[in-house]
Amino acid sequence: MTDSVEQFEQQDVLSDLNETIELDRAALALCPQGHPDLSMSLSNLGISLHDRFEQRGELSDLVESIELNRAALALRPSGHPRRAMSLSNLANTLYDKFKQQGALSDLDEAIELNRAALALRPSGHPRRAMSLSNLANTLHDKFKQQGALSDLDEVIELNRAALALRPSGHPCRSMSLNNLTSSLLIRFERQGVLSDLDDAIECDRAALALRPLGHPDRSTSLNNLATSLRVRFKQRGALSDLDDAIELHRAALALHPLGHPHRAVSLSNLANNFHNRFEKQGALPDLDQAIELNQAALALRPVGHPDRFISLNNLANSLHTRFKQHGALSDLDDAIELHRTALALHHLVHSDRSMSLDNLADSLRARFEQRGTLSDLDEVIELHRAALALHPLGHPHRAVSLSNLANNFHNRFEKQGALPDLDQAIELNRAAITLRPLGHSDRSMSLNKLAVSLNARFEQQSVSSDLDEAIELHRAALVLRPQGHPDRSISLSNLASSFRARFNQRGALSDLDEAIELHRAALELQPFGHPDRSVSDSSTEDCCPTWMMPLSSIELHLRTVPLAIPIDPFLLTTLPTAFEPDSSNRLHRVALTLHPLGHPDRSMSLNNLANSLLTRFEQRGVLSDLDEAIELYRAALALCPLDHFDRSTSLNNLASSLNTRSNLNAKSKQQGLHSRSAPTSLDSLASSLRDRFKQQGALPDLDEATELHRAALALCPLGHPGRSMFLSNLASGLRSRFLQQGALSDVDEAIELHRAALALRPPSHFLRSVSLDNLANSLLTRFEQHGVLLDSEEAFELYLQLSEISHAVSRKDLYAAKSWVTSAEELNHHSALVAYQTALGLLDRHVAVLSSFSRHFDVIREAASSIAMDAFSCSVRHGALTTAVELVEQGRAVFWTQLARFRTPLDELSASGGTGEALAEEFKQLSIRIRKALDALDVSLEEQSSQIRKLIIQWDSVISRIRMLPDFSRFLLPPLFSDLQKAGEDGPVVIVNASRYSCDALIVLSSQDPAHVSLDITQAEVSELTSTFQFLTSHAGTSDHKTELYKIVGVLRTLWRRIVAPILEILRKLIPRGSRIWWCPIAEFTLLPLHAAGPYEPKSHNFSHFYISSYTPTLASLIRARRQGSRDASAQHFVAIGQARPDGATELRCVAAELDIVAQRVAPFLSFASLTDSDATVQGAFDTLSQKQWLHLACHGMPNREEPFESSFAMYDGSLMIRDIIRTRLQDPEFAFLSACHTTVGDKKNPDEAIHLAAAMQFSGFRSVIGSMWSVDDDVVGQIVSLFYENLVDDSGRLDCKRAAVALHKAVKTLRKQIPFEQQIVFIHIGV
Repeated sequence: MTDSVEQFEQQDVLSDLNETIELDRAALALCPQGHPDLSMSLSNLGISLHDRFEQRGELSDLVESIELNRAALALRPSGHPRRAMSLSNLANTLYDKFKQQGALSDLDEAIELNRAALALRPSGHPRRAMSLSNLANTLHDKFKQQGALSDLDEVIELNRAALALRPSGHPCRSMSLNNLTSSLLIRFERQGVLSDLDDAIECDRAALALRPLGHPDRSTSLNNLATSLRVRFKQRGALSDLDDAIELHRAALALHPLGHPHRAVSLSNLANNFHNRFEKQGALPDLDQAIELNQAALALRPVGHPDRFISLNNLANSLHTRFKQHGALSDLDDAIELHRTALALHHLVHSDRSMSLDNLADSLRARFEQRGTLSDLDEVIELHRAALALHPLGHPHRAVSLSNLANNFHNRFEKQGALPDLDQAIELNRAAITLRPLGHSDRSMSLNKLAVSLNARFEQQSVSSDLDEAIELHRAALVLRPQGHPDRSISLSNLASSFRARFNQRGALSDLDEAIELHRAALELQPFGHPDRSVSDSSTEDCCPTWMMPLSSIELHLRTVPLAIPIDPFLLTTLPTAFEPDSSNRLHRVALTLHPLGHPDRSMSLNNLANSLLTRFEQRGVLSDLDEAIELYRAALALCPLDHFDRSTSLNNLASSLNTRSNLNAKSKQQGLHSRSAPTSLDSLASSLRDRFKQQGALPDLDEATELHRAALALCPLGHPGRSMFLSNLASGLRSRFLQQGALSDVDEAIELHRAALALRPPSHFLRSVSLDNLANSLLTRFEQHGVLLDSEEAFELYLQLSEISHAVSRKDLYAAKSWVTSAEELNHHSALVAYQTALGLLDRHVAVLSSFSRHFDVIREAASSIAMDAFSCSVRHGALTTAVELVEQGRAVFWTQLARFRTPLDELSASGGTGEALAEEFKQLSIRIRKALDALDVSLEEQSSQIRKLIIQWDSVISRIRMLPDFSRFLLPPLFSDLQKAGEDGPVVIVNASRYSCDALIVLSSQDPAHVSLDITQAEVSELTSTFQFLTSHAGTSDHKTELYKIVGVLRTLWRRIVAPILEILRKLIPRGSRIWWCPIAEFTLLPLHAAGPYEPKSHNFSHFYISSYTPTLASLIRARRQGSRDASAQHFVAIGQARPDGATELRCVAAELDIVAQRVAPFLSFASLTDSDATVQGAFDTLSQKQWLHLACHGMPNREEPFESSFAMYDGSLMIRDIIRTRLQDPEFAFLSACHTTVGDKKNPDEAIHLAAAMQFSGFRSVIGSMWSVDDDVVGQIVSLFYENLVDDSGRLDCKRAAVALHKAVKTLRKQIPFEQQIVFIHIGV
């Protein structure tokens, strides 16, 4: 049997192995249970099947081998002489199964078996070295899977021990050397300890010495040693290491002739080293050689080759490098395509994916800098985002990724002027600095970048703290760039610019003096001829002040900002007064006299003087300065013929000044693209003329604008990247002229141009929705003028395509969808409901990619506006009542809905089985990482968290996999009516809506379709009613004036007559008296006490006589609260927090008495604690809330209707704000009584989002909340509290949060004649 196996090993003949297996099977058949040779027969057959698996790869052989080895092991208990062999055999087969299927359980078992085998082979055992190697190999794979450095450390020690047992002459010594080298290099890559690298190189040298010429593995050793030397060269920069590496790779290549399977590897390795030497020494023949070698390697790695992506990346990098040397755009275009192809070969978790992302991003950015195509820059940002997501905290390349992403956000801000991009750049630069402490070689660069971004934000927002911080950062960077540092002049110039900006803001001459001295110092480092001399007072390393940039425009509503071309710094640094507009103008006039007609710099001087006049106009508003600037720009343009490289700048400057003259009253402008293209400049001038026409109504301006748009388009032939923009702009100008003059030819041409633009913007194009909207609007314009029905039909067919958008949704897409909604409503088109559904779907996709912070609340508020309430109305008008419920739920409380995504219960998913449990755990871990990123912020939630944005990519991937499971297809998707209907299980939910189109109520029941109640009131009347009631209650609780009371009752009567009574009429047909109902008010209705409505007349009953009212912000929040279920009362704890003397607020005299009442009522039933006076601090409240399930909070409520996230409870040392509450992790919270003023008062602009204190408590997990709609009377609240808790105890003598609504109802009813009327209705119940 053994002889047969050896024959197979020697001859490699599969038929022999098959015969061996048959013989082994026959032998096994002759060994029944109890036979002394049974274990040997099992083992022999297992080994033979394993050998055949290695030859043929059939998994069935491997599975059978595992079972046979298990059986053999079971017959070889502890003490058996061959137990170690069986342990090792079973470990090897499980290890192979892991490599086939990736199940970590197989790898873990293999490791334990190898450990057991090693324990049975002590020092001196002939097979101990093999066991050491086997255990090291399996642990190495475990490290690759899980990244635990302890595993890698153990691998290295095991490999060292194995090597020690294989001295010179041992046949396996070279293998042990290679294993040890591999593990040392990996540890060096993770920890950067150079001794590991040196040890690896010595191992490689020793392995090479064991493989002389003619040895089959010599080329492998040559490559290994060369690779290690190249790594050390990158660390220490010793050219001798790189030269040696090149010679070693040459020798390896010589051993790999054409046709050799490893030739491509050798070509690639040699190419990389030539590239490295070029980077070190700059010898172009090395770079050309690298490109040729990479091309040869790629040719040997066709499509499907596992290493094709390596050759693609290497060749792309070499071509990009040559582009930098020669400027040939063809090299750059080729590099981009190669990088794209390489990236496509890297799946989402590929170890080299981040490298490919960065490589493609770098090449695209280079092309953007050459051509100015904004889509390239947008793609760069997304690529760097993806790369950063692959570099979590602790990753050695994280700081580089942060810095790369920050740079490109700053670049995009410069091009488009979007402040969120600048804010993002600032936060990313801050994060990069924390990873580059003192002593880090790149710290000065990070300091400078952050300072430049802060300076740019100061220019936009004039926040002094940004400028002060920028100055300190520039000072710190300058300290790190002493005399002789190549970037010292940059830091001097940047610091000077910041001081000059502060002088302009505050007028301190000391700042101006320091700026001048710094500029002088920078100029001394930049003699005439120095490449940076012409921009010595700009922030040259990262970005320029806005006044230093060329001008342009971007499509549609964006307009240019007046900016200048570089001004000679020699003149600017001559006198302090040169910074004053008049002095600057005089200097530029002098410069102009020195540049007569024919002088090559005359156009620059014309532009500079014009820029200064424009600056003075901005300071003083003298129109003659603006007019003169326009004429100077025209003169400069005349000196720049069509092929002049400055023509686009001159055109842009002229366009901007015209734009300024036409928009004198416009205070905010958006910055456009800074492109040096003539068509863009013409287009910019055209846009300015069109704007001036809008201001002054002069038709010649509109005609000239149209002709300039035509000229711009003529310079953009088919294939030009900006053609769609110019088509669209010309079309917009023609539509404007049609609206003025009524020439049908103009609107006809506009339509055809918009069609052409749309054709250039496929479904994946980020501006496709703009083109769809533009074309649809133009068609509807023609339809409104001429009534051609086909135009209307085509317009709405175009709008229907908005539902097919495949790219990441932007606000442009939302605006297009809302335009569809408006048109459909105005024309009563049947697509209106689909328009609303599309708009809300896009809204959901848009906000899903935003980090859920209050900064984005403004985005949500703007995007959502009235769309939910109008969608509700549209659905009702179309008879789609269930759709109305779905849409209003989707479009309201968007902030809470998105934030709840991080806290979604996963119990059902975890219980669904192995895959579900694993996905639930992965989802939980990602959610925890997101939460930690949030908790780690030391700044307010107004600052955007970049970490969350990166983690969201992984998070969405998990969600997609979860949705593939049975019963989870709608995981985290907007709920269907069948789900929302569950909100009515304990009583109906009444949705009350006010839209500009109609006012309606829907009664949602658990077992039937919603019941519709049409309300005889308009949205304007509801708004007026709300304003009146808010005014009347603004001082409620401090006066019992009968007139005021009468007016409040008057509002409640109107509520009853116009709104609540019709609803009651339907409710009485559906549920018995005394039942509970839940109000779900929308928009202005959220500020009205629907529960208190009534006729307030003798012998009549108010609403509270019929039903017990609760409220809920959304149906989903009520369903979530019910699903949480009641907890064991014995494990629950109650805390009463009272703050009578808060920081900076008036004293509350009755807080102590109120807490005593709570203690008396609650302590007999629940574990009770209190927190008062100096102990009731912000931190104390946090600590207590995280441990208690029941809360009574008696303090000042501080609503902030302008900044709702600043709404707070007043504590001893400060404010406990909404933004802090929503970050708090609570343990199974049950109930909260908010005995404070205005706890249900939210955002003034959008009350529909329910950003108020009570909602924050509910979101944090409290199932049941009592809150107030206006001021609470400190003198009477104790009476309400006493009776409330008395009624909260159920018949079994326990507190039940589900009784809160009933308890409040009974307490108020009992006190009806004892407390002021407005205090009877101030409290409302929210939740279960």
